[in-house]
Amino acid sequence: MYTHDFQKRVRYGETDQMGYLYYGNYAQYYEIGRVEMLRSLGLTYKAMEEELGVMMPVLSLQMRYVRPAYYDELLTIRTALRRLPDQFITFHVEIYNEKNKLVNGGNVRLCFVDKKSNKTIDAPVYLIEKLRPFFEP
Repeated sequence: MYTHDFQKRVRYGETDQMGYLYYGNYAQYYEIGRVEMLRSLGLTYKAMEEELGVMMPVLSLQMRYVRPAYYDELLTIRTALRRLPDQFITFHVEIYNEKNKLVNGGNVRLCFVDKKSNKTIDAPVYLIEKLRPFFEP
């Protein structure tokens, strides 16, 4: 399993009238978690798309709201891969508040698409090579 933590502070413009992180913004926090996890492996979405010709569209998103996150609160976005990707990659996300209490949790499933052919492909070898050491016994 590979896990990565990234901290993000809730900005005023991301909140609703109650000062809670607006529910629609959680999907963006999930994206931040995925992007920063890949960056921690030495990969970027930009390089994957522009240099390697692989896109990763979202197929599904599931989440549950446990408690509110508040304006100016520093959140920890914990993103985990529980298995090596194949045709799909599923990022499991948990968001914690400053008291280390779970605020939100869920997962997002993506596939791999060749940019030239616009066809689905298996997980790129370079991604598997970066992840394999975290899944070996």
